[in-house]
Amino acid sequence: MAAAGLKQVVVAGGGIGGLAAALACARQGVPVQLLERATQLSEVGAGIQIGPNVTRILQAWGLGDALVQVAAFPKRLQARDAQTGQVLGSLRFGERAQALYGAPYATIHRADLQAMLHTAVQAAGVDVRLGQTVQGWRETAEGLAVTTAERLAVGAADQRGDAAATPPPLMADALIGADGVWSAVRQQLLGDGPARFTGHLAYRALVAQADLPAHLRSDEVTVWMGPRLHVVHYPVRGGQWLNLIAIVHGDKPAQADAWDSAGHAQALMQAMGAVGKDLHERLSAVPAWRQWALHDRAPMAGAREMAQGHVALLGDAAHPMRPYLAQGAGMAIEDAQVLAQCLAQGSGSVPECLHAYAEQRWARNARVQARAI
Repeated sequence: MAAAGLKQVVVAGGGIGGLAAALACARQGVPVQLLERATQLSEVGAGIQIGPNVTRILQAWGLGDALVQVAAFPKRLQARDAQTGQVLGSLRFGERAQALYGAPYATIHRADLQAMLHTAVQAAGVDVRLGQTVQGWRETAEGLAVTTAERLAVGAADQRGDAAATPPPLMADALIGADGVWSAVRQQLLGDGPARFTGHLAYRALVAQADLPAHLRSDEVTVWMGPRLHVVHYPVRGGQWLNLIAIVHGDKPAQADAWDSAGHAQALMQAMGAVGKDLHERLSAVPAWRQWALHDRAPMAGAREMAQGHVALLGDAAHPMRPYLAQGAGMAIEDAQVLAQCLAQGSGSVPECLHAYAEQRWARNARVQARAI
């Protein structure tokens, strides 16, 4: 039995978290509409790692075969000293992950995961509306009246006599803010200001393995660790491409909220300082880098930071975290699964179901946030 009176859930944000929430709800029979500010869904970011806690959910959603088509499945993670190149330790994935957890460890291009979820959302009949930037909501006797920047613009034009009619607001019984680290939904719900700059800058790159010398190609996850630096690389797109992320300390850029500003190899090398020959050769083989400033929030302190009344937060809007545990996307997908279950199976009111969702999720997310620092 679904939440009492539930007729429409609006999800703000068409990234991985928003798409996952929309798909999970649709699969549970929860009526859902997804609003995304971009006029078309496109790649943001590069590769991500998804552990068995995530691939298990994707398989349960019927996406196991689609995942096999686009992901890579490394057999090992190796940790190495960034200065000496010495192997510090290793962790087997592959058959071991499958045997222990019942699902594989995968590495995937973010765009491929997003496209896979988008295709599934469309197949499930979800109403996806692009070019819609959620700005807020207000409580009415009929439910939440959700406003978007585009509808406000039309309304302003109508007041000037430039438009025929002001479109009505979107009505919803629940609003899910999955609109990322700079969430507008969060700011109306919690009003706690912007995410904090961590002091860390991430440089990322994607390189075709065929364009690399044979000894620099890799079919496993490798983590390089050193003073004030952290480098990770692993295969994506069926192993045809290598994803690299180098994280160093640095000052806050002028446009701190820019996800994908241009990064330069010289600036990266200077920030890293002296590294060993093996790592230096690998980084030097990258023809171009992109850079973004990492932001996070303090670990969650309670369920009220995830849900209040008819509004709930999910993914980075609720718990942005540093990437050192590779669980940002994973926590969003876990959120989506629990959210849908609570809305579909809860017998109470919508606020009670959203509170149950937050109660189940906030402590786990807080632990991951804390351990990722």
